[in-house]
Amino acid sequence: MEAFSARDLLACYARGVFPMADARDDSRVFLIDPERRGVIPLERFHISRRLARTVRADRFEIRLDTAFSEVVQACAAPAPGRIETWINHPIERLYVQLHGLGFAHSVECWADGALAGGLYGVALKGAFFGESMFSHARDASKVALVHLVARLIAGGFRLLDAQFMTEHLSQFGAEEISRREYRKRLERALAAEGDFQRAGAGAGPGAGAAALQLISQAA
Repeated sequence: MEAFSARDLLACYARGVFPMADARDDSRVFLIDPERRGVIPLERFHISRRLARTVRADRFEIRLDTAFSEVVQACAAPAPGRIETWINHPIERLYVQLHGLGFAHSVECWADGALAGGLYGVALKGAFFGESMFSHARDASKVALVHLVARLIAGGFRLLDAQFMTEHLSQFGAEEISRREYRKRLERALAAEGDFQRAGAGAGPGAGAAALQLISQAA
């Protein structure tokens, strides 16, 4: 993997493939091109009433890219129901490099000065490739996902790639599509110019209400 760079990884995303590993301490990296792909349509993102109340209450302080490495490490750590992880050390280094180049981002939930949950992924043109999320507090990763979706909508993104369809993601309106359909959507997204840093989905007091408003307007 020494010759495989962060730029090479970006080219993989542009072709519709992404990296995985069998275990944290396994140095091998595989490129995955699944026949079925999980995506979250931004215009049909679903938020339960209970989660909407949590988001609106601003229980967490939302930050962007202030603890990217820590978020990746938390996503790679063992958790209930997940003994092993696909994020090995070479993959972690590649994402940190992509972050340094401005392509990988974290959405973080903080509580009492501690990182309570979050997610990270890769932004390329009008596509965002969600990689992983974690929670140390109830609903923290879900709140981070809501703020991510609001930011993608505000920034003009066209595609939120969730990689694999899961029961957890289905509650947000995720759907499974064919490889052929995915590549059509990816092509359209790569023809757009997304802006992850665009103002309008910020942090601070009222951030939750602002995020919910952006999502409702896109529906």
